[in-house]
Amino acid sequence: MDAFHDPATGVTTVDTGFHRPRFDAAYLVESDGQAAFIDCGTNHSVPRLLQALASRGLAPDAVTHLVLTHVHLDHAGGAGALMRELPAARLVVHPRGAPHMIDPAKLIAGATAVYGEAEVQRSYGRILPVDAGRVEVAAEGHEVRVGRRTLTCLDAPGHARHHIVIHDPDSDSFFTGDTFGLSYREFDVDGRPFALPTTTPVQFEPDALVASIRRMLQARPAAMHVTHFGRIGDVQRVGGELIDQVGAMVDIARRAGQAHGDDRQARHRGMTDALSELYLARSRAHGVPLGDAAVLDLLGMDIELNAQGLGVWLDRDNGRTRA
Repeated sequence: MDAFHDPATGVTTVDTGFHRPRFDAAYLVESDGQAAFIDCGTNHSVPRLLQALASRGLAPDAVTHLVLTHVHLDHAGGAGALMRELPAARLVVHPRGAPHMIDPAKLIAGATAVYGEAEVQRSYGRILPVDAGRVEVAAEGHEVRVGRRTLTCLDAPGHARHHIVIHDPDSDSFFTGDTFGLSYREFDVDGRPFALPTTTPVQFEPDALVASIRRMLQARPAAMHVTHFGRIGDVQRVGGELIDQVGAMVDIARRAGQAHGDDRQARHRGMTDALSELYLARSRAHGVPLGDAAVLDLLGMDIELNAQGLGVWLDRDNGRTRA
């Protein structure tokens, strides 16, 4: 199923089709005949989003806003293409992210440095710019009105400096992008979600990430809508575990840096091995019935990217920041 509508909250979860099923979500929120998308996946996701809109009996001109949690391509790569299909929509994005949506050249270059040109072309296609006149900058506290629904954008650094989270009182939840980690449904045990932080390059900042998580927890929401993947509850427990894991991951990075010095390849291997052990131990403690090989297969890309992000953080800050 590509989309699931929750009538109690007016939120539709759309599987964008990126990478694998139930990996990457976008959200459609509705009120009084109007709608907004939150995140959009890649260019390849656009038909799924338009299909989800049609399934709700809404035309493209009913969409008033496309709100981006941040501009990493699995969240925002399809923004330019989708905006061309939504004639009445404005793009809402963090002030640091807006220039990259208007001119995506640096965004493409950054993704190419991480993934390689061939993978960027395969996964994302041609990244289209958004007309500057349709871009709405979401500073702290910026409100987005969708019918009678009010979404509030809050600055949420830690995963990236251009990250916002969106508070939605109607669903008593936050749309968290990557700030509240990754929570794949394959790891659910008796309805209890398991989550891990995402420290992908290049702007991971542990203190800021922990502060952003704590800020959301202080609002005591009923749920979080994470991009990877879907709506999760039990947020106080999950948030506490995420904070603990940020600290454990920082310790892993520091130990690898001390053990391997300037040998970055050895440091990276040390971090991937230690992250694998951390997530295996955490998933076993959670009661996940999957075997080790299955867990590592599902988390393999995240382990690699988290190690890269931790390495960039070590090189940038020399490991001085404390989680």
